[in-house]
Amino acid sequence: METPLSNSGNVPPKPGIRPPLTLSGMDFKLLRVFQAVVEAGGFSAAQNELNVGLAAISKQISDLEIRIGMRLCTRGREGFHLTEEGKLVYQAAIELFASVDSFRDRISSAQNELIGDLSVGVIDNTLTDKSSPLIAALRVMHDEAPKVRLRLQASQLDEVERAMVEGRVSLGIVPVYQRREEFDYFELYEETSHAYCAVGHPLFEVDESALSIDSLRAFDIVNHRYAIHRDKASFVNYDSQCASASQVEAVAMMILTGRFIGFLPEHYTRNLIRDGQLRVLRPDLIFLRTPVNLILRHNAPRSPLVKAFARALGVELRVGL
Repeated sequence: METPLSNSGNVPPKPGIRPPLTLSGMDFKLLRVFQAVVEAGGFSAAQNELNVGLAAISKQISDLEIRIGMRLCTRGREGFHLTEEGKLVYQAAIELFASVDSFRDRISSAQNELIGDLSVGVIDNTLTDKSSPLIAALRVMHDEAPKVRLRLQASQLDEVERAMVEGRVSLGIVPVYQRREEFDYFELYEETSHAYCAVGHPLFEVDESALSIDSLRAFDIVNHRYAIHRDKASFVNYDSQCASASQVEAVAMMILTGRFIGFLPEHYTRNLIRDGQLRVLRPDLIFLRTPVNLILRHNAPRSPLVKAFARALGVELRVGL
């Protein structure tokens, strides 16, 4: 349960005129703590990220509130919520640290040394995809730039894109179903998906020669909400759908009930097929190919760290960005 320290009246009332805020090293530390709390979703959830106890986090946030004269958040039985001032400070902190990183990148580039933080967002459930260059790229960055602190966040597509827009991650690796104007896209590889059913489904024991695309249309399908593939309508009847899921693993769970068919990435299903839990349905006829791209904020400056990691992924960024 969160500690309601800011409700004790420690935050002074806002005066009419305040002198400009002068940031010290301690202020930077407190802002880092505040950013971590916001991104974790609360004090308790931030303990592992910050590696400190709840009482210490609460005191640091209270110290920050007193330092800048604003109540940043409410916490207690109702949960953790940012105030309007807290939202402003959080966004300003992201921009502040991005500027600090940019300064550090320029200095380290002049010294021919890569240092700093590199945050990477990647779509979840791609560990089994041998086509992905991500793990090899992380290895190269660690070996060639050991002073770089790598931060990897695996999330569903909309969260990776949101983190990119908000500046919480420097680059993303995601499947592309439709392009957004906020990003620049760089092709990495293609992911192949097929239709599957599980033990207990009427199609599981049907002879391959008796399966046709038309035969699939009679069965309920799991709608993978963020995977918008126009080609799916050629294989299944979406009017019959009665289940939906937002992540690959959730789609697999619905299929494994034996009551639905659904599309899953080929790399994800290998072990489930080997164990006899899933069956692929006419892979010669029914398949989807999805480009997986490196995404960067549109027309944003490319730091030396971002350029180095893009090269490790096999992407050479244009000079000047």
